[in-house]
Amino acid sequence: MTLCNTFSLPHPRAGQIAESSDCIDIQLLLHHYYHHLPDPNNPQQQVTFGTSGHRGSALLGSFNEHHILAIAQAIAEVRAANHIDGYCFIGRDTHALSEPAFYTLLEVLTANGVTVVIPSDNGFTPTPAISHAILCQNRRGGALADGIIVTPSHNPPQDGGIKYNPPHGGPAEIAMTRMIEQRTNALLKQGLPGIRRCCFSQAKRRGLVLLVDLLEAYVNDLPQVINLAAIQQARPRLAIDPLGGAGIAYWQRIAEQYRLDLTITNPTIDPQFAFMCLDDDGVIRMDCASTAVMQPLLKQRHQFDLCLANDTDHDRHGIITADGLINANHYFSVAADYLFHYRPNWSSKLALGKTVVSSHLVDRVAAQRNRPLVEIPVGFKGFVQGLYQGTLGIAGEESAGATFLRMNGQPWTTDKDGIVSCLLAAEILSVTEENPWQYYQRLLKQLGPISYQRHQCRLNRDQRDRLLTNLTNPLPWPQLAGNPVLEHLTHLPTGEPIGGVKVITQQGWLAIRPSGTEAICKIHCESFVGEQHRTQLEQAALDYLAYLLH
Repeated sequence: MTLCNTFSLPHPRAGQIAESSDCIDIQLLLHHYYHHLPDPNNPQQQVTFGTSGHRGSALLGSFNEHHILAIAQAIAEVRAANHIDGYCFIGRDTHALSEPAFYTLLEVLTANGVTVVIPSDNGFTPTPAISHAILCQNRRGGALADGIIVTPSHNPPQDGGIKYNPPHGGPAEIAMTRMIEQRTNALLKQGLPGIRRCCFSQAKRRGLVLLVDLLEAYVNDLPQVINLAAIQQARPRLAIDPLGGAGIAYWQRIAEQYRLDLTITNPTIDPQFAFMCLDDDGVIRMDCASTAVMQPLLKQRHQFDLCLANDTDHDRHGIITADGLINANHYFSVAADYLFHYRPNWSSKLALGKTVVSSHLVDRVAAQRNRPLVEIPVGFKGFVQGLYQGTLGIAGEESAGATFLRMNGQPWTTDKDGIVSCLLAAEILSVTEENPWQYYQRLLKQLGPISYQRHQCRLNRDQRDRLLTNLTNPLPWPQLAGNPVLEHLTHLPTGEPIGGVKVITQQGWLAIRPSGTEAICKIHCESFVGEQHRTQLEQAALDYLAYLLH
């Protein structure tokens, strides 16, 4: 059995600028979007809401106009069934499939009598700006508002995605996404009976399309969540690479409005993302937590005090200092420790939220700050209620997505916010005079030793299916990297499945988890001893993965 061992064998052009042969044919992609009819009996072409909405590609028949027609109709019906009859805020990112899907969505929703709110400049909208808008609207009272974001997040250029955020502002719970998913697939099987459409111009004339400056509302509110005065006073030299994503105009406004020394290193928008460096597996992927992807910004790191990055819909963050790209888990530990110290108006009862495959250093931060720890399976939706109710001060997942409360302890967003996560890094530097890497080293001396790393292997479809089937198979050895196995977890104590397997010893742990959105397997390893022991865990993880795939 051959595995793509990205620990030692990355793609030969990983970290290099994409070549023309790596880039998608936009016209072909759009042709498939409008003209390819999905096979409703093929599981690969059905709609599946994973950890954050449905994702697919028109080239594979898994994301095209018929899918969006059915999803939009299903959302309209689910809204009505749940008495959600206020505005629906809709945003999109810069992926090629996002624009046609955006307009397909508008046509169906408005035909169903839904009043949609879109950016007044007809521009792109980051995921956190939609979450922020939903919360602000519902705080005013009246009919409940919700939102939809057309984005496949950091996925490759040929992908499309759509996710639904109900009135709490965050990703919809499993029960609601299951209703949308089931109704969507039923409509596809029936041939889309009764789907109503209203052209954009007609919907505007009927008053069903409202143009609102979502950018202004979000940017004006930033001092409620970030100490921008401290950043203005310290004047750190900042760089941001939006990776061709939805937040370029947002960063431009932030720099101008708050007079920050902020350079946008690449303002290019190109649906082919031809300016990107290839990820470890040779794929164009806008992953701001990947060292290979972040090579252009890494080369500029000595020109700035901090270099920052976001993925395409700006719900994830990348933080670079002179020492390199900070592991997302390391930064999350720093952010949590800092916020629980420098937010005096936060309640002393606020908890810290993490996913089951996040670093145990987060657990130690929670214990040091005397804060409750909330651990959930992979996927941000498990944090939504805690953020919405104001019982979680900060919540984050292992893949560089996090958000936190306003200064006054009220919700800011209930979805991940890569913009404020980046600005927080600048605040930390401005207030403590330590960049996040220096802060992390100090934290490690207090709470370590600890060594964490996440890797991924590309799997074919058969391998992924076999892995899902065999995940509950126990480790075939009594020891892991020289230590007796203490726990073999496929579920949390609450009974929730973790979407993979986690094996724990006294000196560390490993986890194996198939991605919910791509044909890859993610491997997490953490040692409580040091880096050498972590490499032993990584080899054990590969051996265990090979066993599960046998």
